[in-house]
Amino acid sequence: MRDEGEGLRPRAPRRGIRKGIYLIPSAFTIGNILCGFYAVINAVKGYQALPASDQAAHLFDNASRAVGWAVLLDGLDGRIARMTGATSDFGVELDSIADVVTFGLAPAVLAYTWGYGSTPGLEGLAWGVSFFFLICGALRLARFNVQARAPRFATPGTSPKLDKRYFVGLPIPMAAGLIAAIIHFFPFPVAGYFRGGVEGDAGDGRIYTWLLLALVASLALLMVSTLRYTSFKNVGPSSNRPFIILPLLSLLVAGIWFYSKWVLLAIVMLYVLHGPVLKIWNLLNRLRRPWRGTEEHPPSAPVEP
Repeated sequence: MRDEGEGLRPRAPRRGIRKGIYLIPSAFTIGNILCGFYAVINAVKGYQALPASDQAAHLFDNASRAVGWAVLLDGLDGRIARMTGATSDFGVELDSIADVVTFGLAPAVLAYTWGYGSTPGLEGLAWGVSFFFLICGALRLARFNVQARAPRFATPGTSPKLDKRYFVGLPIPMAAGLIAAIIHFFPFPVAGYFRGGVEGDAGDGRIYTWLLLALVASLALLMVSTLRYTSFKNVGPSSNRPFIILPLLSLLVAGIWFYSKWVLLAIVMLYVLHGPVLKIWNLLNRLRRPWRGTEEHPPSAPVEP
């Protein structure tokens, strides 16, 4: 016979259900890796299809879309893990490996095959810039993992605890997202200028090549920089402003659905630029403070003897 209070006790969750909860974020992470692998395969097939620009453009666009879907999956797996309480060290390590593949290797290969890999005389530089992007992305992820595991009040000589409101350095999904957004906006390969697949002067293709090389190298440097980027982790179901956030999200989804090329490129570009802009703004404010202090407290007049 049961005690009177036995029916009021909360039942412990079943072991099988608990394991299933832990598998959900990992499933999103595996989908992230799948998107990265799909992007690499399509980038290679697009490179092989040159100079057939229409077929190559379709393959490169598929690769850029896969990176875009991976950005979405990468954002969902962490939020789902935190919402369900299914965070684990295994999930963190798997997510880091997935990010290296999908947001490091895939965009590096995509930029090489779509852009500067076929430029005569720049083969070595093109290979080096893509590898530079990949290694900077891996270093960015390694630094993030070390700082995330640091104690809240770090002792001198150790890594400080992360402020969850900001990322230190450009997040690697956004760096990869900008490359993918550019290719989605203009899928016809720059390499077609040198292989006869795009009508135009080879000089135009060389200009685009140098611009893309500079962009990829700049993104790599931003990833390993100490610039702060907003994390938006305070935006979600627990936000205290749902009547503002939900309509904005609805407009964003509608804009991406109907005008994906323009909206995605604008969003990622603004995010990438807002880190340097905030840094410059803070530096200007620091320079203005001494002048404001002298205006508010002017030096006193000398006293006559």
